[in-house]
Amino acid sequence: MDKIIIQGLQVKSLIGLYDWERKAKQALEIDLELVVDLHVAAKSDDVSDTIDYAALALAIEQRCLNSEFILLEALADHLIAHLLTYNGVKQVTLSITKPNILPNAKAVTVSLCREAR
Repeated sequence: MDKIIIQGLQVKSLIGLYDWERKAKQALEIDLELVVDLHVAAKSDDVSDTIDYAALALAIEQRCLNSEFILLEALADHLIAHLLTYNGVKQVTLSITKPNILPNAKAVTVSLCREAR
């Protein structure tokens, strides 16, 4: 199956459990993989036959900016639910990385995978 992959999308979101995390939007990094049939787009060379990844990235950025989830898991699920509404998307794997959240680790990443129903 074909895939569209976006790596290292930089976003900001109000996210976290602790009071100090709730005071300002934090930097997050998102990686996503969409399973979608790209045969038509590959033949037509027409953007209308695929998913406009610039528009998709902007939609993710806006959803993150406007969200106030506590857990990365909840934000990831929210984003995946939106991505599964795109025409032809069969499966989404999405990872959110939150850097510098643990004193002895570089980052924490949560990764979810969901299929269209």
